[in-house]
Amino acid sequence: MRYLPILCGVVIWQVLSFSGFIPGNRLPSPLSILTGFAELLTQGLPPGYTLVGHCAASLKRVLSGVAIAIVTALPLGIAMGYWARARDYLTPFVEMIRPVPPLAWVPIAILWFGIGDRSSSFIIFLGAFFPILLNTIEGVLSINRRLIESSIILGAKKKALFAKVLLPGATPSIITGVRIALGIGWMTLVAAEFTGVKSGYGLGYMIMTARDIQRPDQIIAGMAVIGMIGYAMDFGIRKIEYKILRWR
Repeated sequence: MRYLPILCGVVIWQVLSFSGFIPGNRLPSPLSILTGFAELLTQGLPPGYTLVGHCAASLKRVLSGVAIAIVTALPLGIAMGYWARARDYLTPFVEMIRPVPPLAWVPIAILWFGIGDRSSSFIIFLGAFFPILLNTIEGVLSINRRLIESSIILGAKKKALFAKVLLPGATPSIITGVRIALGIGWMTLVAAEFTGVKSGYGLGYMIMTARDIQRPDQIIAGMAVIGMIGYAMDFGIRKIEYKILRWR
């Protein structure tokens, strides 16, 4: 039943397009988009570069960028959440860099990494890093200080304190940060692939190619694919969250 509003919206959209109320050259009808989607699956855009290859290439870039963000943001976020001095010193730097949109980093990414997957993954990393970092800091700060003090009194070493108290206690916030980071990763995908792709594969690259040849049906089909993959990934993370955090 929760998908019924979407279905109703698509039906109304098709009726308005069929009646001519919505011009097809401005907004293609759902049936036209389905036709464009089928062409992307079979013929590809550019010809020979099928939709499956575009999805695989974009998934690789998004997942690699988010994975690097997790590896770097988690320890830094735990350290900033635990040590007030580290938080005081690093917060001004983080808050100055965080508002800079990933698109503004495109020239620097090309200069540092050239055209290809590394520059695309770097742009996605920048978009995913700060949600994970800030949620990790908030997760550590939300832990009851008595738990930390009791662990220290009972002889917990730093390694055990981080692994068995701080990380588990901050896990709910960390997972929320990862969900947000994945969403932002998909949002920055088109900007990331704007730096160029050597392989010719990528959903963002495919959408820009469809724009160049004036195929709005394939543009919207590519946008829909990005949205569906993002939804599927968020659904998977929520399932993992449910299994990991049953104790809540």
